Amino acid sequence: MIARVDPASLPKFPDFSIEQTLWKIGLTRLGGIDEAGRGAWAGPVSAGVVILPPKLSVLKTLHGVRDSKQMTVQQRESWVPLIQQTCLAWGVGFASAGEIDAIGILPATRLAALRALQNLSLTPEHLITDYLNLPEISIPQTPLIKGDRRSLSVAAASVLAKTSRDALMRQLENDFPAYGFACHKGYGTRRHQEAIRTHGLCIIHRKSFDIQK
Repeated sequence: MIARVDPASLPKFPDFSIEQTLWKIGLTRLGGIDEAGRGAWAGPVSAGVVILPPKLSVLKTLHGVRDSKQMTVQQRESWVPLIQQTCLAWGVGFASAGEIDAIGILPATRLAALRALQNLSLTPEHLITDYLNLPEISIPQTPLIKGDRRSLSVAAASVLAKTSRDALMRQLENDFPAYGFACHKGYGTRRHQEAIRTHGLCIIHRKSFDIQK
């Protein structure tokens, strides 16, 4: 059974409550991790990792950054440069639709997270994830339920994961113009469903998913 968090207990904006606990024991390079695209019908799953400076002033600098699903496209895009300028290091990784079909969505999500970590210029001392365990690596981890609503590090990672994946799906629109990927980003919208009904599946669709035709 998955534990749950009372929505009323969540902060209005993610903060440094979790980070401060770890800072106090000497861990200052904390990598927040989140994913995007896990439930889409097409395209890759992405993961972002962000290491923010261990300074409370960052709360003011990045005030307004939150779970990417709670932000508009314009809000997400506007925060990307400041997140990248403020953080000590950041990385994004992907796992393709073919990899998702081959190993499953959860292992593919972990694979994307591992690739994001490999793209970091610094090695984190501890990871804070949005309820994702990474048993393949030895770095200590704190998986948080609703992590993108509670930890600013995770929320910042969610923005980079989402905007990076959205940018890739806009590029894939050029290769597969019949499906409208630039609009729905591979999710199961009515437009996407109608395109699949008309044109069938393409190579970036996740064949292992229960795609409604």
